[in-house]
Amino acid sequence: MVTAISRADGAGIPDAACEAGIATVPLVEERSFRQWQVEIPARYRGVGIEDLTARIRAARSAIGSRAVVLGHHYQREDIIQFADVRGDSFKLAQWAAEQRGVEFIVFCGVHFMAESADILTAPEQQVILPNQAAGCSMADMAQPNDVLKAWDALQREGIDGIVPVTYINSAAALKAFVGRNGGIVCTSSNAGAVIEWAFQRGKRVFFFPDQHLGRNTALKLGIPDDEMALWDYDWPFDDLGGNRVEQLRRSRVILWQGHCNVHARFSVEQIARARRDYPNVRVVVHPECTREVVAAADASGSTEFIARQVAEAPAGSVLAIGTEINLVNRLANEHPDKTVFCLDPIFCPCSTMYRVHPAYLCWVLEELAEGRVVNRIHVDGETAHWARIALERMLQVR
Repeated sequence: MVTAISRADGAGIPDAACEAGIATVPLVEERSFRQWQVEIPARYRGVGIEDLTARIRAARSAIGSRAVVLGHHYQREDIIQFADVRGDSFKLAQWAAEQRGVEFIVFCGVHFMAESADILTAPEQQVILPNQAAGCSMADMAQPNDVLKAWDALQREGIDGIVPVTYINSAAALKAFVGRNGGIVCTSSNAGAVIEWAFQRGKRVFFFPDQHLGRNTALKLGIPDDEMALWDYDWPFDDLGGNRVEQLRRSRVILWQGHCNVHARFSVEQIARARRDYPNVRVVVHPECTREVVAAADASGSTEFIARQVAEAPAGSVLAIGTEINLVNRLANEHPDKTVFCLDPIFCPCSTMYRVHPAYLCWVLEELAEGRVVNRIHVDGETAHWARIALERMLQVR
């Protein structure tokens, strides 16, 4: 069972996509392209999906084993069909770190993921992001200069014993910052183990950019709400993000006030409706949802966790999922013996992931087939050095 999708406020998503199972239309018809006008040769803008699919296959055949395509779970089907490896941020980072025999890694995800892949791969390997406008709104909520100002303010006030932890959904500069300061990167797959790692090395955690993943993980570890502080980055930094010094000194976890626009849409009311409609439903949500939603669900975990929950459920199971719609629909199609649906009946894809249109994939692959590299992601040496330390710590923590 695939859920019906109707129009939401998802900037960058064409009406046709929300109304007809996220159908891919020519690039020029997508609002994201009209809004961002990202560079791409004009000859790709009006090509339909059938022609793009044939051309991508031809380019891949011409390139052969010199390139691999990585696809994040949230990519549309017309992209994920070409992925040699698909997974969440953690799985794809692991894979990139282990590869040494591939010249080109075409990363169908968003900017911070491609940066991480470039940091973890060998110098002679090149990482390509098909559309460089594919970013992450959550990552953008933690600008490196703002985080550094907050860190300096905490140091000035004598808030000691802080270990910085950045979610992988962050800029390479922030990964380098935590690497320099004894910190670590986490993903939703290993956030609990990472925070425990941090507490073995200090008495407080400064967690950014996603407040909800940080809070939900800390609560699971037994840290009460009154031992957490929320740093509002819209406040003047001299005001300590809206906190009193006493509150920060009492806190074991300081959370940055960022969030995921997709996962923030899920609500307790949606869960209640799913339980009314399907009394035997199992509700599984992503930990980027609010604490109330996570508490009301039956289970929470990363996209890999969610996929396993669906795969391992017995035939006839009913599962309501709180995560991005492309993954939910894919799971529904892959498990027709189960009823799998999205909690939000009015839901569109992650608008930034959706910017990786097949036209961009076709462009970068055809350029590769002709011996040219476009849209390479390259992190400078100093940033990459410290970010690699933080990422390698992440990969060692289970």
